[in-house]
Amino acid sequence: MASKPHSMILGTGAAIPGRVLTNHDLEKMVDTSDAWIRERTGIEERRLIEEGRFTSDLCTDAARMALSDAGLQAVDLDMIIVATISGDVGFPATACYVQKNIGAINAAAFDVSAACSGFLYGLSIADAFIGSAACRHVLVIGGETLSRMTDYSDRNTCVLFGDGAGAVVMTPSNGRAGLLGTMIGSDGRYADLLYMPGFGTKNPPSLESVKAGYQFIKMEGREVFKQAVTAMGEAATRILHQAGLSSDQVDLLIPHQANLRIIEATAKKLSIPMERVFINLAKYGNTSAASIPIALDEARRMGRLNQGQVAVMVAFGGGLTWASAAVRF
Repeated sequence: MASKPHSMILGTGAAIPGRVLTNHDLEKMVDTSDAWIRERTGIEERRLIEEGRFTSDLCTDAARMALSDAGLQAVDLDMIIVATISGDVGFPATACYVQKNIGAINAAAFDVSAACSGFLYGLSIADAFIGSAACRHVLVIGGETLSRMTDYSDRNTCVLFGDGAGAVVMTPSNGRAGLLGTMIGSDGRYADLLYMPGFGTKNPPSLESVKAGYQFIKMEGREVFKQAVTAMGEAATRILHQAGLSSDQVDLLIPHQANLRIIEATAKKLSIPMERVFINLAKYGNTSAASIPIALDEARRMGRLNQGQVAVMVAFGGGLTWASAAVRF
């Protein structure tokens, strides 16, 4: 049987940029086609952040929506966690800029770097702090501007990524509703399958590093696909076992939105029919840490998740990292 939930999701929010980059737009930029992209990924378009705006701006918009949904003020927050690999600057944390923007003067703020699994890592951290009574209200955000780390001359990666942010407000459970379990994992042996070589201490900014393209995402697509299919299925299976759930008790599976074939394989592993899987990949592409919280907010606002229903979230990302969570609303 599942243990009593420590925390629950009190409110959700999302921020989607207005600029749209379609597959047909990409046909004019690289040697690709709409049919090729759809067949291999399931993506039709992705959103790009506007000029003059940054990751913290998207995170701030999503945070304000989540706070409003939760009926809280920013001063009520004890902690802000931002999951991102595309922060505004090297340091300080993007969470600190969000804190400033919303006026969360009573909160601690920090970032989590776990790529596409980052939001669920943040959710797990928030649950632990709330479960230990160290915090009462925690804001967890997944936000990315991957368009500024994408090489639009590399057809293997430029078709995949988009920008956006999603947020949740966590608070102690009021009873039956709440997180039924979380799990996180990683395997650093595969770190170089999906990464950005610069601009850390290994390859600091220089003319040479820019010419080499170290500021862009690098990916070994076939190997990442193989690892993702295995890890997503195992992470989802483990969280069902941990939460004491059967597949039939899952009202909605919310997977990381990276590739339709990976999503289908994960659903098949869990014996969950596709009508109980939430997919918005076609509209937004892979938004890394933002994909699950954006999907979660959309699912709630569309009426796909209602009081008493159970959602399972699962992700896989660079690191390599993976994570899953089960929640009853």
